[in-house]
Amino acid sequence: EVMLIPTRPRLFSVCRNEDLKEMLESSKESLKLEAMKRIVGLIAKGKNASELFPAVVKNVASKNIELKKLVYVYLVRYAEEQQDLALLSISTFQRALKDPNQFIRASALRVLSSIRVPIIVPIMMLAIKEAAADLSPYVRKTSAHAIQKLFSLDADQKEQLIEVIEKLLKDKSTLVAGSVVMAFEEVCPDRIDLIHKNYRKLCNLLVDVEEWGQVVIISMLTRYARTQFTSPWKEVRGQSGEVMKAFYESDSEEKKGHTEEKPYIMDPDHRLLLRNTKPLLQSRNTAVVMSVAQLYWHLAPKHEVSIVTKSLVRLLRSHREVQYIVLQNIATMSIQRKGMFEPFMKSFYVRSTDATHIKTLKLEILTNLANEANISTILREFQTYVKSQDKAFAAATIQAIGRCATNISEVTDTCLNGLVLLLSNRDETVVAESVVVIKKLLQTQPTQHSEIIKHMAKLFDNITVPMARASILWLIGEYCERVPKIAPDVLRKMAKSFTAEEDIVKLQTVNLAAKLYLTNSKQTKLLTQYILNLGKYDQNYDIRDRTRFIRQLIVPSEKSGALNKYARRILLAPKPAPVLESSFKDRDRFQLGTLSHSLNSKATGYQELSDWPAVAPDQSVRNVEIIEASGSDSEEESSESEKTSSDSGKSSSGSEQSSSESELEQKKKKKTKKVPQKKSKPTAADRYSEIPAVCWSLRVTTSSFGPVKTYELLHHMTGKGLAAKYHFPRQPCLYQPSMVAVQVILSNSSDHSLEEIHIGDRSPASLSIHCFNTIERLEPEASVTVSMGIDFSDSTQAANFQLCTKEDQFSVSIQPAVGELLMPSSMTEQDFCKEQGKLQGMNETSATITMETANASSQAISKQVLSVANVGVVSSSQNNFSRFAGRTVSSGALVLVSLELKESSTALLTINTEKTVMASMLLRDIKQALTQA
Repeated sequence: EVMLIPTRPRLFSVCRNEDLKEMLESSKESLKLEAMKRIVGLIAKGKNASELFPAVVKNVASKNIELKKLVYVYLVRYAEEQQDLALLSISTFQRALKDPNQFIRASALRVLSSIRVPIIVPIMMLAIKEAAADLSPYVRKTSAHAIQKLFSLDADQKEQLIEVIEKLLKDKSTLVAGSVVMAFEEVCPDRIDLIHKNYRKLCNLLVDVEEWGQVVIISMLTRYARTQFTSPWKEVRGQSGEVMKAFYESDSEEKKGHTEEKPYIMDPDHRLLLRNTKPLLQSRNTAVVMSVAQLYWHLAPKHEVSIVTKSLVRLLRSHREVQYIVLQNIATMSIQRKGMFEPFMKSFYVRSTDATHIKTLKLEILTNLANEANISTILREFQTYVKSQDKAFAAATIQAIGRCATNISEVTDTCLNGLVLLLSNRDETVVAESVVVIKKLLQTQPTQHSEIIKHMAKLFDNITVPMARASILWLIGEYCERVPKIAPDVLRKMAKSFTAEEDIVKLQTVNLAAKLYLTNSKQTKLLTQYILNLGKYDQNYDIRDRTRFIRQLIVPSEKSGALNKYARRILLAPKPAPVLESSFKDRDRFQLGTLSHSLNSKATGYQELSDWPAVAPDQSVRNVEIIEASGSDSEEESSESEKTSSDSGKSSSGSEQSSSESELEQKKKKKTKKVPQKKSKPTAADRYSEIPAVCWSLRVTTSSFGPVKTYELLHHMTGKGLAAKYHFPRQPCLYQPSMVAVQVILSNSSDHSLEEIHIGDRSPASLSIHCFNTIERLEPEASVTVSMGIDFSDSTQAANFQLCTKEDQFSVSIQPAVGELLMPSSMTEQDFCKEQGKLQGMNETSATITMETANASSQAISKQVLSVANVGVVSSSQNNFSRFAGRTVSSGALVLVSLELKESSTALLTINTEKTVMASMLLRDIKQALTQA
């Protein structure tokens, strides 16, 4: 017998957490260490261990290095979720920034930058500045990571952060290089001037930087090179060796500039970049290889690009996901330079184990590589692919055969005959695709293939796919004079089945009837009238409209006027043959290896490569004066600190780490003696860091334009002594970017304390609200400010919920003004006009308003607009224009406001946005603000 014991997983989980809490509160370090190992293990498995936060945070000041490390690992994971508790321990983190152990210093900074509360920004800034000057490169690397976190929290700190980035860019440690360049790309990618002095150093360090750092640096240097060096592609030599002039260059221009033109000489710094990235083609990291490949594609002379071919082909042995991205990039490359990949054609043969999207890309590349020499081999491959059980792939192969037939005239007939044989295939998809491709091919040589048209007409009854039936009807109609006996018979059959056909087939039936009426009226006049009568009463308005048009065009009447004379020229005009092109033809407008290239559309954050400059900027900006360094910037110290970092990183015991760190501290003291620090006046950041942690949660930041509008949420009479007011602080919401930040001031005007103040039920139930933590007790005459987040979904619909105490529940409502659903967006005047041009027509709302004279100045306009809408001011070069830009908080939709001043205090107010309902409400509010006294 087997005894089955029922398990209770929830109870077990609770018991296990209680057990862990007891271990963490134990006086034995070994138990605490074991508990933390288990907790970190739970986190690694994706389990939620957030309820253990209070028990874990108590051990943050432990003297055991190993325990302290694990506590910080936990805190980094949950600091953002448990912000209130993390803030209470902020003084502990600040002390840890001075810890002798580099790992603890770095972990403390990592936790500090994970507390996403704007009020501690000054503390974070101070910590980052100190960490950027730390002796340990590991800590300096962590400070570079923290820069990006702080910038996303408070973009106003940009200028101070750029100073730190500038300092870290000078760092000689390979450990720091990748991280600081990543910070540079996030915060100030347009500040190319910061790279000049560090360009050669980054090129030389590149081989030794960690792999993901290499990817970031190569990407940045690609953009840098396109702004600083001239194009190495200017001279394109023909086969005979003569220099080919540009396509649009005139002979006179050639003669005029012949004496002035100098031969191209590559800048040594340009060559340095190409030379130092070449070894990375052997990297085991596929992203690094892909980065080098795109760098060579965009920067190297044409004849040097083939260096990357073998490395890219090697990547095709990787996982399916890697293959997909690599094949996409090869597909783009193979269009412009077939010779690069032609020797490796067999690497692109399709395997039965390949996924459909991989097969399709290989097919695309094989089609791009096809030429007179290898077409026979490629067509043999295609014959096999057509028989594939993967119908989507078989259809794509037929399209590929059509492209080969179009591009290589020698095999056009062979391909066409092969496609005609496929018309007898049992599979409808294959037949349908063949018909569509044959139709396109026949348009190129219609006079030679009347037999094929006859053959397709005979198969017409057996073909059921609408697109294929429509294609055959179009062919018969277009070349009806070449099949005079078959065409009327096909029309007769279509007249019988007209009402049961798909719309696309009906339209081509009407076209066929019209063409036969003009060329063979004797046989088809009555059939045409019958079909036009059926079309006249069809349910689809397109077919009804087409029928009326055709009737007026081909049947003479008084109403049709002179148009009837040109019916034959209109309907039977020779039509240009379609061009079968690769879907990757225009994809090279995006930088290779980017998400935008993969999606074939501009992704958020994509930075376009600039065109090569006509004249190279001054190369002396990259020259660096060699000065004997002192203090923490010396090479000797940097290398020693690197060594210490790697040693302590590899060390497994806390004692070894402590000893290595103590040596660092001794070195730090020595350096401090050598280079005495200047005493500076305490900054605002210094003063803020001395404020007790509890006070931070009570500080409120107001908007810059003036007093914040406060609204009543609950009157003290209705709330039995509890009063509540709220306002919109116009700051990014801490809890979720799609939420609007709301600050609520709760006051107790009763003579007794109120307990357990919290938010209860909400309406609608789906309303997304981040509630404030329960206020355990609020004493008489006391008040407290709490923060909330509400996702209004870009709507002014009220958020209804219950504000509760221990004894009562009160229904309250927060309804935002439309202007509070926006966040400011920073852009230039040029970008504003560009985006405004995209949002016209239905996306534009405007009105002419007459303003009060006092509101007519640009300063007054900005004040009034900002009082009703949380938007950013766009600087304008025109005095009569005021422009503002913002994005909706929930969906991120762009909202553009422009005001053009006219004469006599009148102005044209225009709002451009996809949110048309929001636009009309915003127009109303701004108009009211500008027209009131």
